[in-house]
Amino acid sequence: MSKAAERTGAGPMFAVAVEQYFPREKRLIEDDLAASVIPPPVRYLLPLMRPPFMRNRVVRELEASSPGLWAGVMCRKRYIDDCLAETVAEVEGVINHGCGFDTRAYRLPALRGKPVWEIDQPQNIKSKRAALQRRMGALPGNVHLVPIDFDRQDAADALTEHDCSLSARNIHVAEAILQYLTPQGVTSLFDVLSRTAPGSRLIYTYVVKDFIDGTRRYDHQRLYEEWIVKKKAWLFGLHPSEVGEFLASHGWELIEDVGYDELADRYIVPTGRNLASMPIERMVHAIKV
Repeated sequence: MSKAAERTGAGPMFAVAVEQYFPREKRLIEDDLAASVIPPPVRYLLPLMRPPFMRNRVVRELEASSPGLWAGVMCRKRYIDDCLAETVAEVEGVINHGCGFDTRAYRLPALRGKPVWEIDQPQNIKSKRAALQRRMGALPGNVHLVPIDFDRQDAADALTEHDCSLSARNIHVAEAILQYLTPQGVTSLFDVLSRTAPGSRLIYTYVVKDFIDGTRRYDHQRLYEEWIVKKKAWLFGLHPSEVGEFLASHGWELIEDVGYDELADRYIVPTGRNLASMPIERMVHAIKV
């Protein structure tokens, strides 16, 4: 996994924390822990977002430069939350790959008492552990934080060392990480995922291939120039027509491949907010066969 991927964990959670300043009926996601887990100096900017004109300005400026990015972060998190709530009773545990500063292991009632493994690079895990201990006093006994050097360690080994049974029926979450992997890295990840028992679930995001290869820019020239041309950080994409075959080749069956227009209908329309949807990213829910 690239170093760029390691540095992007705080940004989405900052947006989630700012989202909590909107009136409850306008919020796209509820997360009372987001403000506590994001590291400084980003966390120190949060109080500036409390006045309505400031948070509205931030969202407006982001929408102007990257249409759909704000809503995309919220919608993908809501979708994963919903999938977990609906299916976690059917599995033995949850594994969050590249967890960053995500808080669902600590805030979703459906995950209480269910073993959860969160795996990410060491500095994120260290910062997250310290922040959660400050906020909660102690981490819940069902959550295991797994540090890993992605360049030198094998994810399967790291998880096994923390008493995670990869052959059990688990839910695997891979939010916003596939695009940072080389094709070989994706294969390695799915080799780990393939060890899970039939009936396991997989929930992940992917960036569409024609954006990665530059065939289409989807009015996201800034994102393309920053992440693909300049940083060379986004490496892997899929075409929606390839997803079913891709999953089948690794022993998974597609349940749902959802675009953000549909997620906007689910999550944004009920709030009455006027936010663009994200055209370059999609969500997948699959089951192990």
